[in-house]
Amino acid sequence: MKKFTNARIYRQHDEVTDILVDKGVITQIGKNLPKAGEEIDLRGRLVVPPYVDAHLHLDYVYTGRNTGATNNTGTLFEGIARWHDVKKTQTFEDAKERALKGIREEVSKGVQFIRTHIDVDDPKLTGLKAMLEIREQLKDNVTIQIVAFPQEGMYAYKGGDEMVEEALKMGADCVGSIPHFEWAREIGEKSIHRTVELAVKHNKLIDVHCDETDDVMSRFVQLLNALVMAEGMGPRTAASHTCSFGSADNAYAFRMLGLFQQSGLNFISLPTENAYLQGRQDSYPKRRGLTRVKELWDSGVNVCFGQDSINDPWYPAGNGNLMNILDNGIHLAQTMSFDELDRCLDLITYNGAKTLNVQDRYGIEKGKPANFLVLDADSPFEAVRQRADVLASIRNGEYLFKRPEPSYEVELDLFRKTR
Repeated sequence: MKKFTNARIYRQHDEVTDILVDKGVITQIGKNLPKAGEEIDLRGRLVVPPYVDAHLHLDYVYTGRNTGATNNTGTLFEGIARWHDVKKTQTFEDAKERALKGIREEVSKGVQFIRTHIDVDDPKLTGLKAMLEIREQLKDNVTIQIVAFPQEGMYAYKGGDEMVEEALKMGADCVGSIPHFEWAREIGEKSIHRTVELAVKHNKLIDVHCDETDDVMSRFVQLLNALVMAEGMGPRTAASHTCSFGSADNAYAFRMLGLFQQSGLNFISLPTENAYLQGRQDSYPKRRGLTRVKELWDSGVNVCFGQDSINDPWYPAGNGNLMNILDNGIHLAQTMSFDELDRCLDLITYNGAKTLNVQDRYGIEKGKPANFLVLDADSPFEAVRQRADVLASIRNGEYLFKRPEPSYEVELDLFRKTR
């Protein structure tokens, strides 16, 4: 039995409290708890649930340089064209090695839950096979959900819908699609219908790359929402990106916000990537590229953030640090009142867990797995303001990693005489 003492638990306790863990499960939270065989003093640090990266492409990581995949226009569509060439040379070993490197980078920054979109527009399903093996190998240390994602379209890529279904049969967790990339609106709508049909048939979650464009007439989210609402599948469905919703007129947007509330649809915004990709045809004013994060959040619609890419044909940067993603997102979405700053960690923790439908085993509560992070801060506000580092990541009561607290070799002294 272990006892973590002097913790400040996010969303639960303003004062320090203790967490008692037995066999990897939280058994008690409170003060004056029974003694344990091992007691770990957290010294008043903020304790939060693990970070959730709700949207990542692990088969693409580290293909953005030295692969001939330079994206000269910086657009989504050229990125897809560059990836089309890169994936032809991808081997199982290469896909697995890069994905493991990406996972390690994310986990080293506090992520313990990842939803990854894997391109299944590939007759060999190379990336999928590698990810299925990794998911099993790492299940004790990181929870991975796999989206069967047709990057080049269900129908623009011949047999794409069949490859999606085959991926689901092989063990993918979610049905994906990309309607705005299909060759016509009607075909994009067809892909949405097929997505929902497959999810119902195979009892899978849904995560659609939806309206990742500045075209205000791209409104596939409306059809997706209607279909999943009719099936009662809104809480099991995520709309990723929805950039055009950020450019839509208010009459349409506020009508849709009410329907999103009814359906329980989840939204995933990718702040750094879409700020980089969108608005490429704008001169000035230039659009931010995000969906209506603030309005979704304020109206009670579940919305979260994700990394999306790590050095691939779409985005040259990225390192799996969700605190950086959060920092960019709250600036771009203008969600930085003091109240919002106190609770915006939800956007990379609880809201992501709800999107992934893992609430039953997520959160710092009695009876749940002892999975949590210790941040180098004593309050949510300071954690966000300082972009606090993760000092420790605990999984099932054991350290995934632990770092020493920051220290100076030469202490800062503004009044020290330098001459």
